[in-house]
Amino acid sequence: MNIVTLLPFIVLIGAMFLMTRSAKKKQQAAAQMRNEMQPGTGIRTIGGMYATVKEVHDDAVLLEVAPGVHAVYAKNAIGAVLADDEYNRIVHGTEDDLNEDTPVVPDDASSLTEPAEPADASDDSRIDLGKKDAAAEADDADDAKPKKTDGESDAK
Repeated sequence: MNIVTLLPFIVLIGAMFLMTRSAKKKQQAAAQMRNEMQPGTGIRTIGGMYATVKEVHDDAVLLEVAPGVHAVYAKNAIGAVLADDEYNRIVHGTEDDLNEDTPVVPDDASSLTEPAEPADASDDSRIDLGKKDAAAEADDADDAKPKKTDGESDAK
């Protein structure tokens, strides 16, 4: 056999080895993260629910979903263990790193540009698209035609 004919097979086997190795590392990191959970930490499940860990068992965890509401989840259902400040920012909406001295940047650019004239002086009239004029002309055309009386028809 020639080495050139075996080269594509060797490349494919090498690529498969590298892909499985990186996937195995990710699985090990996720398992280690789940094993390091402690009561009181905030987590996000793989379904996107945020909760606080109350108890950790071998294959399951007891989560407090809301005050007084507890649920039992499998450890494999935990997607991420969050830091306390990140959990509070997401769940409670607290912004610890927001300083009062820093200016707040708006989401849109409308407030960044000064309007050419004050808002009170602007013309806020509705835009006429011409449908009203066409309907008025049709009514005027009907008025110009002689009205039909009983017994008259358009048939010729």
